[in-house]
Amino acid sequence: MAALGAPLRTLRALLRELRHAAGRSYRDSPAYRHVLAAFRAHRVTSEKLCRAQQELHFQAATYLCLLRSVREHEALHREYHGKGERSPQEVAGLVGFRLPQQPGGKG
Repeated sequence: MAALGAPLRTLRALLRELRHAAGRSYRDSPAYRHVLAAFRAHRVTSEKLCRAQQELHFQAATYLCLLRSVREHEALHREYHGKGERSPQEVAGLVGFRLPQQPGGKG
């Protein structure tokens, strides 16, 4: 896993992935509310130093990696997954060949 980077950048990327996963109503999702609440609860203030901030940031980066990987896997699956059995004419057309014509107009 790459370096963590800034927590705000991770939060924004995580919310962007949630938007991809949930669609337009991502702000109504429990995941959105949980992520924002967790980041707000673990931020560093002048009164206290949160020891769990790095742990939260690592977990958020890991979850972000998971969401990105799932989205990219689905895109690859849609693009390259087989469409079922194809006819011999379709297979020949895919590789640039034509099947010979049968006598009597049967082909």
